[in-house]
Amino acid sequence: MARYTGAVCRLCRREGTKLFLKGTKCTSDRCPIEKRNFPPGQHGKDRKAKIVGYGLQLHEKQKAKRMYFTLEGQFREYYEKASRSTGVTGELLIQQLERRLDNVAYRLGFAISRRQARQVVRHGHVTVNGRKVNIPSYQVNAGDEIAIRDSAKKLVIVEQAAQYAAQNPVPAWLEANFENLSGRVLALPKRKDVNLPINEQLIVELYSK
Repeated sequence: MARYTGAVCRLCRREGTKLFLKGTKCTSDRCPIEKRNFPPGQHGKDRKAKIVGYGLQLHEKQKAKRMYFTLEGQFREYYEKASRSTGVTGELLIQQLERRLDNVAYRLGFAISRRQARQVVRHGHVTVNGRKVNIPSYQVNAGDEIAIRDSAKKLVIVEQAAQYAAQNPVPAWLEANFENLSGRVLALPKRKDVNLPINEQLIVELYSK
């Protein structure tokens, strides 16, 4: 499967905001955006063009796509499904992204970033309702039980992530048990439960053209 393999800190600099792709590094003084808050590239520091209209819409789409580590085709599928469903399209789009298993694993503290959570899921370390699921884009539902398999609970990255997550709040739509490395989906996420710097309305406007 295709995936981005470049330096993820360049993505944050490109979007001009922290996308929290490197876990603890993003909250430390080692974060590149703290030292070089300008686009990457030879002329990045000199570019001061004002982004308006289509550029703003594209900027928001790229930001959301990179934050959740999805490819263009998959992201468009999320939008099309949201647009066909009953409700506010932008909110339904964010809801689908939040319901991804790799995102839920990250939110529950099984990893310190979504990128690392994707790896944990792909390697078969996560179960949904007692069954192993290794598909990062798997959509969880209300009532689902998510857990780290017993054989993976002693992995260094999982133990470090649990310690880090125990110091951070879990979204209201999830319930986490850091001691057992498990959690439960209490309800489907609402827009007010997702504290991310994304203007989903601009994304809807982009795809509606």
